[in-house]
Amino acid sequence: MFIDNARFNVTSGKGGQGCASFRREKFVTKGGPDGGDGGKGGDVYFLVDSNTDTLSNYKGRRVFKADGGKPGMSSRMTGKSADHLVLIVPPGTQVIDDDTGDVLFDLVKEGEKVRILEGGKGGLGNVHFKNSRNQRPTYFQPGLPGLSKNIRLELKLIADVGLVGYPNVGKSTLISTTSNANPEIANYEFTTLTPKLGVVEVGDYNSFVMADIPGIIDGAADGRGLGLEFLKHIERTKTLLFMVDVANYRTMIDQYNVLKEEVAKFSTELAGRNYAIALSKIDGYYGEDLESDIKQFITDIGLECVISNEFGFDKDYPYYVQDLTYSRFDNSKPFFVLPVSSVTRKNTKSITFALYNLLEQNKWNV
Repeated sequence: MFIDNARFNVTSGKGGQGCASFRREKFVTKGGPDGGDGGKGGDVYFLVDSNTDTLSNYKGRRVFKADGGKPGMSSRMTGKSADHLVLIVPPGTQVIDDDTGDVLFDLVKEGEKVRILEGGKGGLGNVHFKNSRNQRPTYFQPGLPGLSKNIRLELKLIADVGLVGYPNVGKSTLISTTSNANPEIANYEFTTLTPKLGVVEVGDYNSFVMADIPGIIDGAADGRGLGLEFLKHIERTKTLLFMVDVANYRTMIDQYNVLKEEVAKFSTELAGRNYAIALSKIDGYYGEDLESDIKQFITDIGLECVISNEFGFDKDYPYYVQDLTYSRFDNSKPFFVLPVSSVTRKNTKSITFALYNLLEQNKWNV
């Protein structure tokens, strides 16, 4: 089950109490106090583990508490310190103070371990309180209590390319044909109910991660549909791929404008990322002249068709790709506008090379 948020209370362990005891041995008169200290309470840590990709371990649980330290013993023996409580989270998890809304940690690196609460210190035994005026102290310190905090976890998937489009425009089909992901595919809207990640192989030695999120509709940023809940999963993506369906009853330019608007409403930072456009389902086009419609769309967004053999695009259809020969990459324009068909595999291989190239451009434009 995919769970991307959780709320619970965490409490570190209480320190063990000190001990009040006196040395009692044969032939040792008036041995004096020898009560040991209490053990330290357990700390609370978060550990990033890439072998998990969901917060489902925290579903239905409201309290996580570390063990307390053991009490001190006679003969000045210190009680055993408690084991630390380690909470496992997937990469991309934000740890948020649920009372204040402050982000405490943004955990993205595999193996990263952070302490959020320190356990209580153990109390001192009566051996610490003896002096010339009080040679028989009978009191000791109780251990310090553990700390407590209300926590909210939010998972934001980490990917290189995020797919953005209306429901049923071919996002799941594209990610299934270009990566190792196996999402559910069907001919109805909102087939994808949870985000999916897939690793796209580019040649023999290169790869990148692609993320598919539920479809976005008009008003998604205001809470309509499923888009608002899952748009956060592409906040960390370096590049956006807008999927525009040529076989949809909505015009291509209308789809594109709504997608851009909803992304900008959700996050102005996300709207400024590098992006490209894929014109999907060209195999299902039912209009009069697909070539003319594609040219019109490219013109409507203020661009001109450009022929390039750099990525091996199919020349049967017009397309646009930025010419970087004499100019710096311009992220205010799409890197490319490319017609694709995941069913017939037209341009699906080429689009992976083009997206990888776009990611490389992003490295030089940070």
